[in-house]
Amino acid sequence: MTKEIIGSEPPITEIKNIFEKELENLLEKLKSISIEDLENLLEQQKICKKHINTRPGAMALDQPKIEMFNDYNNKYLEKINEKSTTF
Repeated sequence: MTKEIIGSEPPITEIKNIFEKELENLLEKLKSISIEDLENLLEQQKICKKHINTRPGAMALDQPKIEMFNDYNNKYLEKINEKSTTF
């Protein structure tokens, strides 16, 4: 997925559809995840966010796509954090 986020193709409209579908799938999977897996997932998502935002030359990349990724990732992180507080 990193290739799609930082590359010129696919266009941002396609990426938005991909992110929306992926977020739906991920949120559905959160319903049945264990606390241990949830903690691991939270760490993985934080690493992923850092990876996208600190790539060499990140400022020269498609910023709207990166911003969109960050928005969707933040929504996912928020849901993970909400779920972790209900265990």
